[in-house]
Amino acid sequence: MNKTIDKKTLHSVFWRSFALQGAFNYEKMQNIGYAYAMTPVIKKLYDKENDQAEALKRHLALFNSTPAVTPAIMGISTAMEEQNANHSGTFDASSINAVKAALMAPLAGIGDSLFFGTFRVIAAGIGISLAQKGSILGPILFLVLYNIPNFAARIWGLKYGYKVGVSSLEKLQKNGLMDRIMSIVGIIGMMVVGGMVATMLVVQTTIKFSMAGATVKIQSIIDQIIPNLLPLLITLFVFYLIRKKVSISKLTVGILIIGILAHVVGIL
Repeated sequence: MNKTIDKKTLHSVFWRSFALQGAFNYEKMQNIGYAYAMTPVIKKLYDKENDQAEALKRHLALFNSTPAVTPAIMGISTAMEEQNANHSGTFDASSINAVKAALMAPLAGIGDSLFFGTFRVIAAGIGISLAQKGSILGPILFLVLYNIPNFAARIWGLKYGYKVGVSSLEKLQKNGLMDRIMSIVGIIGMMVVGGMVATMLVVQTTIKFSMAGATVKIQSIIDQIIPNLLPLLITLFVFYLIRKKVSISKLTVGILIIGILAHVVGIL
């Protein structure tokens, strides 16, 4: 008999989603909050402790997105976990995290623009204008105007994320399109990581030397060869160390120490 997620379980996921950033960390960001929200689903679908442990381990992977839009991803994850529980022999469980990774960045861009860049600014503007006049409605209106779309996005996202996920996954499995989607998701994920490295990781060397009376900057030469080469090389080196099972905590501390020393010496 196939197992399905009921409304009570979805309600638990909804309320738990508010704790998404309660255990935010710099290693895997919102992963603990995401796993906490998915726990009722895991307990509902899997009877064996080993299966529950594997599912929890899946959702402890790195995750970071706008809290208001994250329930939509949780709804899709719920639908995929349901498919995995009912078709464990044919369903690729690794696709659950792959879809999460592919959705979190694009939805974060939309969510940040809407909730942090639009709704919060408008609500704050109205609230502050009233508060400056001494009205108690200032802070109240700010909370109401910001949280109405916030709650609506969470409720609608979780509900339709699960609904669309269930109906779509069955068709994808039958048509054999899941492998193609996984390939596309992998490409998109690599593009997002590459874009983040090029735009968010800034590493430049200050080394320079004199030649024939002219000052030559090493960074200018590197930029002429391949722009952003140093961030790329550092990223590949860190990736290599991670593949060698070097602790993330040790890597973080090591990078901080090396960065400070390189700056003091005048290399970077």
